[in-house]
Amino acid sequence: MPTVSVFDMTGKKVSDIDLADGIFGIEPSIPAMHLCVVAYLANQRQGTQSTLTRSEVSGGGKKPWKQKGTGRARQGSTRAPQWYHGGIAHGPKPRSYHKDVNKKVKRLAIRSALSAKVADNELIVLDSLTLENIKTKEMAKVVNSLETGKKVLFILPEKNDVIYRSARNIAGVKTILASSLNVYDLLNCDTVVVLKDAVSKIEEVYA
Repeated sequence: MPTVSVFDMTGKKVSDIDLADGIFGIEPSIPAMHLCVVAYLANQRQGTQSTLTRSEVSGGGKKPWKQKGTGRARQGSTRAPQWYHGGIAHGPKPRSYHKDVNKKVKRLAIRSALSAKVADNELIVLDSLTLENIKTKEMAKVVNSLETGKKVLFILPEKNDVIYRSARNIAGVKTILASSLNVYDLLNCDTVVVLKDAVSKIEEVYA
């Protein structure tokens, strides 16, 4: 059972906490994490890119010159792909890049990502995070006191508009709810900061 230090908002250690072995102490499954990251990035794509084929470009109805006798190559339309202002051959068309991932694989990947962060000492448990007003400066003080890397992910137990709006203007800082974790965000940060109340929620959801 992995044990992690619990810090307060000033960066001082206040206690230790034992994390669930089945979520924070498993052998990370690299294939599962890779599958989820590929699916996540693919699902971010809009797939709205589009080019015009020779039948969609305006003009080109008249044959440029007669078939024989000119000494030039035969041409049927000025909108064929080899012509300037011609259509695009085999160009992109609107399509869906959506990828589905099995629910069990998703859960395994999230548990693997959390376990990898604990094993690499890149997971910090925060005793509490309370801000009276929306202040980016106050949130920045908390981030600096915890001595995190450039990219920090804060996992909150429930929606908190004050914390979210205080953190959104800080470069490299992102907030997410414990109920909506994803593998990409977990792996794409240098440090994961989990609120103490969020730990129990994560263990409840992914047990």
